[in-house]
Amino acid sequence: MLKEHDVVVLMADAPEDGLKAGDVGTIIAVHGRGAEFAVEVVEPDGWTAGIAVVPPDQVRLASADEIKRACRAPAAV
Repeated sequence: MLKEHDVVVLMADAPEDGLKAGDVGTIIAVHGRGAEFAVEVVEPDGWTAGIAVVPPDQVRLASADEIKRACRAPAAV
C-alpha cells in the first residue's frame, strides 16, 4: 500500500497538470483510504513542476535502482 512521502513514478500523462508518464514525484496526500494520491513533481531547482491527483493504477513505487532522467519542459507560449 502506497503512503505519504513514498517516491513514485507516474504511469500515465497528466497533461492538465503539466506532467508526463515517467515523471518521478512524491505522494503528498492520500485520499479515500488509497482511492487517489496527490503526487508532487519537483524541478531540480526545488520549484513544483506540478501536482496531480491520480488513482493507484497510474502510479508505481520507484525502486532504489532507478535513475531520474532530466527532460526539458515545453517552451512557454
